[in-house]
Amino acid sequence: MSSVSHSHHSGPLAHGPAARAGSTTATAAVTSESVARYTFAGVRLLLGFELLWAFGDKLFGWGLATPTDRAWINGGSPTEGYLSGVEGPFAGFFGSLAGNAVIDWLFMIGLLGIGAALALGIGMRIAAGAGALLMLLMWMASLPLENNPFVDYHLINAVLLVALAAFLAGDTIGLGKWWARLPLVKRFSVLR
Repeated sequence: MSSVSHSHHSGPLAHGPAARAGSTTATAAVTSESVARYTFAGVRLLLGFELLWAFGDKLFGWGLATPTDRAWINGGSPTEGYLSGVEGPFAGFFGSLAGNAVIDWLFMIGLLGIGAALALGIGMRIAAGAGALLMLLMWMASLPLENNPFVDYHLINAVLLVALAAFLAGDTIGLGKWWARLPLVKRFSVLR
């Protein structure tokens, strides 16, 4: 009888305030996780668009940051204008790279490759590493900063890129899950 009575008392407790609180916590956790996943996916897509836009503008000269006559397809250099104007402590280093054909190609391949990987949600680890390096170099070229002695959007983007890879942001609104199942990616996890 005591087992029947114990069973009778444990039933209502399973549906009582403690169980409802646990259910509410679980629902909040699922909601928070969903918000985080979609937020990171949104940031990934925005950064991808930013880099792809820069690639297109420098290639075709859409007239916003790059005039048409200075477009890469019209013989312009995608690095010359920006790098030759660097004034900070790394001016000599970046000035020596300005207009160099190898640097132009590396820069454009980087913009396209990182931007496409972010947009598609594939190769996030390599995109994050390459993108963080690109952002750190651009931050160095921006020194001294106008509005803050240390932080600007380049540093923030570098950190965000690492977070995007760590949180597998390509799996949400992207091809990351499909990419992860490819035999080559399974074999070399750095491609994830």
